[in-house]
Amino acid sequence: MFPHKKEMRTLIIFCSLILVSASGISAQDSTNTKNQAMKTFEIEKSETEWQKELNAESYKVLRQCGTEYPGTGKYYDFYEEGSYHCAGCGSVLFSSDTKYHSGSGWPSFYDVISGDQVILEEDTSLGMVRTEVKCATCGGHLGHVFSDGPKPTQLRYCINSASLKFMPAAKVR
Repeated sequence: MFPHKKEMRTLIIFCSLILVSASGISAQDSTNTKNQAMKTFEIEKSETEWQKELNAESYKVLRQCGTEYPGTGKYYDFYEEGSYHCAGCGSVLFSSDTKYHSGSGWPSFYDVISGDQVILEEDTSLGMVRTEVKCATCGGHLGHVFSDGPKPTQLRYCINSASLKFMPAAKVR
């Protein structure tokens, strides 16, 4: 009656892929991009400039509010010491000290380095209400934050690898 563990995992991945596919470039993404353009950020560039500077996946995520497939991002199962910066502008966003394995399929952090480095906005795409996380410096879409994370914050910043650049910690001798 109930699927086996392996079948359940396949079903969960399949449903996640359907949701992620639905979050590709759409009318909602165009609206998000237009709303983003109305705000003033420290770093402002034309869409043509962003396309020239970012690879295709980073552009889709950062500028068009896209989402990577679960478990495919380069930082999902990555645990070196250092900091994670916005792939669009280089602003430092997260520390490896707050990164943890959530099992969600995306890199997860329980806190940001500084609260003023990100902007949180309501996102009603995909027929649900979520909290979108954006870079405060360039307005790039990073991912979403949920209230099911570990202590001390009980937050889960679910962030796309394509929106991040990792900088290893300096080695002290």
